[in-house]
Amino acid sequence: MADPAVHSAQAAPELAPAGSAATLPSIEPASTDEAANRLADDLGMHDVVAGRRRLEPAEALRLLNEAPLPALGRWATAMAERIHGPIGSPRTYVIDRNINYTNVCSAHCTFCAFRRDETDHDAYVLTRDQLRAKVQELVDVGGTQVLLQGGMHPRLGLDFYLDMLRGLKQDFPQVHLHAFSPPEVVEFVAVLDLPGHPTTEPNQSHTLAHDAWIAKLTAVLSTLRDAGLASIPGGGGEIFGHHVRRRIGLGKATAQQWLDVLRVAHRVGLNTSTTMMFGHIEGLADRIDHMARVRDLQDEALGENRPGRVMAFISWPFQPDHTPLGDLPRFDPDHPDAVAGQSRFPGDVLAEAVFEGRVDPFDKKQCGQCAPRAGKVLRLAGAAEYLRTQAVSRLFLDNVHSIGASWVTMGPRIGQLGLRFGASDMGSVMMEENVVSAAGTTYCLDEAMLCRLIRDAGYLPAQRDNAYRILKTHPAGDPASPDLAVEDWSTLRPGKADQAPTEAPAVALTVGVSAESPQA
Repeated sequence: MADPAVHSAQAAPELAPAGSAATLPSIEPASTDEAANRLADDLGMHDVVAGRRRLEPAEALRLLNEAPLPALGRWATAMAERIHGPIGSPRTYVIDRNINYTNVCSAHCTFCAFRRDETDHDAYVLTRDQLRAKVQELVDVGGTQVLLQGGMHPRLGLDFYLDMLRGLKQDFPQVHLHAFSPPEVVEFVAVLDLPGHPTTEPNQSHTLAHDAWIAKLTAVLSTLRDAGLASIPGGGGEIFGHHVRRRIGLGKATAQQWLDVLRVAHRVGLNTSTTMMFGHIEGLADRIDHMARVRDLQDEALGENRPGRVMAFISWPFQPDHTPLGDLPRFDPDHPDAVAGQSRFPGDVLAEAVFEGRVDPFDKKQCGQCAPRAGKVLRLAGAAEYLRTQAVSRLFLDNVHSIGASWVTMGPRIGQLGLRFGASDMGSVMMEENVVSAAGTTYCLDEAMLCRLIRDAGYLPAQRDNAYRILKTHPAGDPASPDLAVEDWSTLRPGKADQAPTEAPAVALTVGVSAESPQA
């Protein structure tokens, strides 16, 4: 196995100064914190934080299960500061707009409140003029990137996507097009007509022979890249374990397909991001398995020196409102008998059996015998669980440059706290949000508030591009810094953002901030 410290350096060598071992903050817990002391010794956390050793999946699971929350925060912060610099160094955000060009989707994910059938009265596909109006509004406020995602539309042709990309690049050559999550690309392979390649019915690309699937996937991504596609967002990751995914992502990309999209994207020169949605039916071991697959994917990209790679990992808790999955009963650890006499969360029972190789996740009978109630009861994740998971992701994903603080659903103060639990990026200043808003609401901030959150956490606010190159910093002595230019903060209180309208909207008065398209 290659040196993980080398991986981190290769991932983005020009992006941020790395702290030396001498400048690392102490990871020593208080002398009375015996549990943290023992765990640090057992797992060699000094060496993990310093980049001298790599956590094994079983060790990461132990961290997630056992580590005291304050200790996790110290260790993850120390590792982030080694990679991105100590207190006072830049922590980033990007100004972009999340445009959902259609809400028509052939999948039936049980966690999604956004999707529509073509025959629904509120189904839509944006026109070129509507798309252009939205991007113009972004450019007018200094935006540099568009995040284009839709549903898995079964009947939009290749020309629709090529015209969309070429039109936007012609009108806005300076805007980076970060577009088409892996499940969308999987559907492209199924239904788009491309000379010399077969098509299938919607949701049936898995029926293609593997060589044919990879060949068409490569052709599709190369064609889109040549039309202006610049990078691939990591939406639709959810949880990779098949025993979870088959219950929450009906008709959606399999884990292998999702990872194949990123693998091929890296080969054709497209950078990507990765995501994880947790806090539903999965067990803790499922989260670690998910992270391990991301780390292995990045090892491949770096080991083969592919022109593209994973630039970021963003995770967030499931939002249950208005979703079929949200109707499941909640697991109550204080009254476990309410769940068929189970003393533990059924998702953990099954996840650990799969993790240890005792159960085949593709064998429904085995899964059912192992944990009859797995997949039928929810364990939602609150702020503490979110911070634990994010911190472990920073410590485990030693070869991924950036961990994003996904505070859209948790609130700005938890997002700010995330900067002390391994995050180095605060996501994007967006002008609309549709997917999470459909499952309730999202928090919204303007650029000034976002900069203030970063500064108050002890870091230097910095605007970045998609490759995590810093475009602009906002030092404390600069009166033009967005937060320092504010005279009356009472006018900029964090609020909630409603779902954006489907028609081309008027210029937004408040800029919402979101991570990379949760639950898309």
